[in-house]
Order: sequence, then C-alpha cells, then structure tokens
Amino acid sequence: MPKMRREARASEGRSQRTGGGGAMQGIIFNKDFGQHILKNPLVVDGIIEKSGLRSTDTVLEIGPGTGNMTVKLLDKAKKVIACEVDPRMVAELQKRVMGTPVQHKLGVLVGDVLAADLPFFDVCVANMPYQISSPFVFKLLLHRPFFRCAVLMFQREFAQRLIAKPGDALYCRLSVNTQLLARVEHVMKVGKNNFRPPPKVESSVVRIVPRNPPPPINFEEWDGLVRLAFVRKNKTLAASFKSKSVLDLLEKNYRIVCSTNDPPIEVAVGFSIKEHVLAVLNDNDFATRRAKSMDLDDFLKLLTCFTDANIRFS
Repeated sequence: MPKMRREARASEGRSQRTGGGGAMQGIIFNKDFGQHILKNPLVVDGIIEKSGLRSTDTVLEIGPGTGNMTVKLLDKAKKVIACEVDPRMVAELQKRVMGTPVQHKLGVLVGDVLAADLPFFDVCVANMPYQISSPFVFKLLLHRPFFRCAVLMFQREFAQRLIAKPGDALYCRLSVNTQLLARVEHVMKVGKNNFRPPPKVESSVVRIVPRNPPPPINFEEWDGLVRLAFVRKNKTLAASFKSKSVLDLLEKNYRIVCSTNDPPIEVAVGFSIKEHVLAVLNDNDFATRRAKSMDLDDFLKLLTCFTDANIRFS
C-alpha cells in the first residue's frame, strides 16, 4: 500500500476517536447509534442556558456520549438521568464522574430510549441520534406527568419541520402534530464541525414546551385525520378523500360507530360514504382547502365536523 494511502487511512481512523474531555481514548464511534459527540463547549453552554435549569430539577439526558454536557448538567441540577444505548459510553461516563462531588447525582439507563419507560423528569436535554428523532418527539410529548421543557439537538431539516408554519415548504404532519401538543421555538444553528466525527448535515437546537393542559381531543383521531390530509398536501381535501382505500376505511368506521351508538343509528340502504364525506367538506367550506395551508384551528374545526357526522379515523 502506498505510504500516502496508509497515512490517510490512519488519519481517518484517528478522526473517528476522541479524548472525550480527557475521559476516553481509542473508542471508535458507532454510526449505527448515530454517535456524533458535541465537542464545542460554547454550544453545550448555550443548550444548558436555554433549558433554564433550577437546582431542584431532575434532568433526562438522551445520548450523553462521553459526558461533555452531562458533567455541566450535574453541576446545576439536583439529578441527571442519562439514557445511553452503548455500554462503552456508559462505562466512560461513569468513569468520568467517579470520585467527584457530583457522582451521587448521576443515574444511568442503559438501552434503547424508545423501548424504555421514561422516569419522572423536569427537563429533557439531548443531542439526539438523528434516526430516532421523530418517534422520540412523540414519546416525549405523550409522556406523563408533564415535564417543563425540552432542549433538543436535531438534524437541521427535521428541526425546520417542527417549527414550520402553514404555507412553508416543509410544513407537514410532524409540524401540525408537534405544535398541537407543544410550543416549539428554534434556539440556535449548530454547524457540523462542532461534532466529532462531523455528521454529513447541519444541526439545529429547538426548545419544546408542552401545552399543559393538552387540547381536549382524541389524539389518535386527530392524527388519523392529519395523516390522510398530508398524504398529498398540495391536493384539495375533496380530492384527498376520494381515494378508495380511504373511503373503505371511513365507511368501516362509520358503520361501527352507528352500530355501537346508544341507541344504534340505522344506516340507510344505498348509503354512500363518499357522498357523506363530500357533504361534510362542502357544508363547512373545506372541499377546496389544502392541507399545506391549514393551521391548527382549521384542523380542529374539520375534526369536529367529521366527528359530528359520525366519521372516524382510527
């Protein structure tokens, strides 16, 4: 092998390793776990500042890695529960705080955060593994009891989807569902060079504050409606609800609702779910509306109209 090629490979290997703030040597990061360690202390400080930590807080940290953020959280909070899937990182994190005055403040959950029962916490802080971003956001927002806020690092485009407004190119089901359950704001942009190893994309930090109390709706029904509306968000709702698979689902649900009502509602001979759905849309001025330009109030009104007409989505 030519000398230059050997040196390049050696340099690449070194770039995948870190000193982890002095706690870690020679461990190769696992890309399957989305491991990109945040190395810039100024970014770490900014995330912690935006979390508004109190000395009485319990903090849930997802993906602590080598503990660059964890050690600073331990200085400010009453307790930090670090959830980490990689046992190697857990060992390094525990080694890093061993024998320090804050050692007793650290709790560790080893395993997949999506499969775990989340403990009680006041604040969630995380440099999120990008591949679990969406399911984790909804696990977090449906968690009870309520937490105060979450400050989370995401892939830039994912963060933009969370905060997108009607009419924005990235406005989608994720935007609507997240904003129904929480107030979301963009905190800062974080360039790829702030990580080791650097990811392929830029990142952003968002702050999420759950709405407490939450909106008084059935979230499964809401999500079923929003899911159908955003399958083709540029089409009119009238066109979106003409799909045979959609109509078959709605007719099945409609007949179940009618049969289980007290007293049961008789479904007329020759009943057409297509005509029933279009009547709801036309009577309430939604037939020509498009999901891409509808806000939360629009979807709430539409869901109420369908519910009143015994049309269900889950």
